[in-house]
Amino acid sequence: MSPVQVEVWRSEPLGREVGVAAWGRGGVPVLLFPTAGGDAREVERFGLTGALEPLVESGRVRLFSCDSVPGRALLTEDPTPERFAELMHRFDVFVYHELVPWIRWQTGEPAGEVVAAGASLGALFALVSVCRHPDAFRDAVCLSGKYDLADCFEAAPPPLDFHYTSPLHFLPWLEDAGHFELLRRRFVRLVCGRGRAERPDYAYRVASVLGRRGVPNRVDVWGSDWHHDWQSWRSTLPVYLEEIARDERATDGRRAEL
Repeated sequence: MSPVQVEVWRSEPLGREVGVAAWGRGGVPVLLFPTAGGDAREVERFGLTGALEPLVESGRVRLFSCDSVPGRALLTEDPTPERFAELMHRFDVFVYHELVPWIRWQTGEPAGEVVAAGASLGALFALVSVCRHPDAFRDAVCLSGKYDLADCFEAAPPPLDFHYTSPLHFLPWLEDAGHFELLRRRFVRLVCGRGRAERPDYAYRVASVLGRRGVPNRVDVWGSDWHHDWQSWRSTLPVYLEEIARDERATDGRRAEL
């Protein structure tokens, strides 16, 4: 695996230090969101970058990751519902206004499009990224996600910050024609298994909302041997990133013929 690049920033929207990491030197840029509580190198420690090594070393994908700031707060800080919703919103601002420009600078493409991917809570962040920012994110690969965090707010109505960062809640009511024109040129892959702690109904609910708004998507449900764990994600994510990288090469080939 190519040497990892690690940086720590003081994020303006988050008001705290955030770690970021990168692997590889070329190919489709992929932002891997950690699971709840994970940091920028969680995907490395649990072998996900290792599983993707053939794609990275061949220059077909370049990997990026960052600390899961809302996830870590949810597990360690016991935030109020209002504070957690605000943190979700501020994290999205960080991703779009600070992390995406850094990725584009690293790749040398000022308007480059990024693939968002993640497992568990990271799958939600991947979905949020492509749904809120289709000008920056071209695909989402969402593994074993829980996409509705409304139960974090107990009986209280979720704050507005929550709705701004919850595709299940803002997409049904969004009326921005320009936003949907671009979003309908993106693609969301919703992947899960039928094994331990997996909930295919979560994926189908998202697919229903996306489908009603004309957003291309696909639900892939693997078998009962695929559980909610790193072993499953190490097996499945390379399949989908290989698919995306192959499509990218085919597109580049067609451009070269023109």
